[in-house]
Order: sequence, then C-alpha cells, then structure tokens
Amino acid sequence: MALTPQNNEAFLREVDEELRRDQALHVWRTYGRWIIVAVVVALAAFAGFLFWQHRQNEAAGREGEQLQKAYDDLGAGDVKGASAPLATLAQSKRDGYRALAQFTQADILLQKNDLKGAAARFAAVAGDTSLAQPFRDLALIRQTSAEFDALKPDVVVERMRPLAVSGNPWLGSAGELMAAAYLRQGRRDLAGQTFARIAEDDGVPASLRQRAVQMAGAMGAGTNAAGAAGNKDKTAR
Repeated sequence: MALTPQNNEAFLREVDEELRRDQALHVWRTYGRWIIVAVVVALAAFAGFLFWQHRQNEAAGREGEQLQKAYDDLGAGDVKGASAPLATLAQSKRDGYRALAQFTQADILLQKNDLKGAAARFAAVAGDTSLAQPFRDLALIRQTSAEFDALKPDVVVERMRPLAVSGNPWLGSAGELMAAAYLRQGRRDLAGQTFARIAEDDGVPASLRQRAVQMAGAMGAGTNAAGAAGNKDKTAR
C-alpha cells in the first residue's frame, strides 16, 4: 500500500533521526576517549590559569606591602631598613613596582649627593623599553638634571628636544633644562623662546609658567601669557 504524504514525511524523519544516532554513536566510539581527554585538559588549563592569576595577585600584594614598608622606613629616617626591600623590588617583573623602587633608590643617592650613582639609576629606568613611556621620559629628565653640570650643553638640548614641545606633559621640566643649556651656550634668544613656549602652555603648572614668563621677559621674548597677566592687572585696577 502506498504511504500517504504525512506518513512518508514521518518515515523519512524517523530514518534521518536513526541515521544521526548511528553517526553520533560512531563518533563517540571512535573519538570518545579523545573528547574526554580534551575536556579534562581544557578544564585543567583553566584551573591552572586561575591558580596562576591568584598567585600573581598575591605576589603583587606582597610587593605592594614591601614598597609601603620601604616608604615607612624612609619616612622614619631608616634608610638602611628601606634598602633591602627596594633592592628586591628594583628587580621585580612588575613594571610599576620596579620603576618606583629604582626612582626611590635614585632619590636616596641624590640625598647623599651621589649624583653619578643617581644618574645611573635614572638611566636604567630611561633605558628600560618594557616600561611605559611616561616613566622613561621622567627618568630621562631626572637623569639629565642629576648630571647637568657634567654634560655638554648640546647633549642636554638633544635629550630634551623631543620633550620640550607644546602639549607634552613634561614641557615645563624639560624646557627649563633645555633653556639652561642654551644659556650655557650663550644663546639667549633660543633660551627666551623656550621659556616663552613654557609660559604659553596651559598644561604647565602655574608656578612654573610664572617663572617662565619672568625669564622670557628678561630675555626680551614676549609671551601671550605675559600679555594676559598684564590685562588682568589693568582690569583689577
């Protein structure tokens, strides 16, 4: 007897489902063991990652405590007590702690008037390509400041040139070093222009801008900042 369209559709669906079951059973018999192994390995890897992350967080917490202890010791005047944790942190794999420890070591050397040793510490940070650029830029400025008297003016100018530009967050500090180097070269015109650039940048701290306005004015380099200050004085009167 011929099947009706509905019965035919049901029959084909049943055959299709049976075929799928056979295929799934074949796959399981052939690859089931490897599927289980893959799942176990994936779960073990995930568990290992979570454990590693936990250990990293714990280690970061311990290093944070070490750094705080070093700062507490320094605050109490115990430089010797701070030296050991700072030496350990200066070798840390965590960029932030490593940089802060090296900056602090350099500052301790500056307090001892060991300019050469401090400059070497700052240079280590400035040359560490794994650190974020702001750390490296600040270290270069501090290094140049520490060894300023021993450097040729043109070396200072070349070091500070990329930083002493409008809009750069280090314009104030880098610009002052650059201007001082120009003065040592007898280039009052370039020094005045540099001070004027500092004075006209709104991102530079107010106290530094005020000093730059005065220096630029003394060297005959007019600034918009100076004009604005003059207008304010007239308005106040």
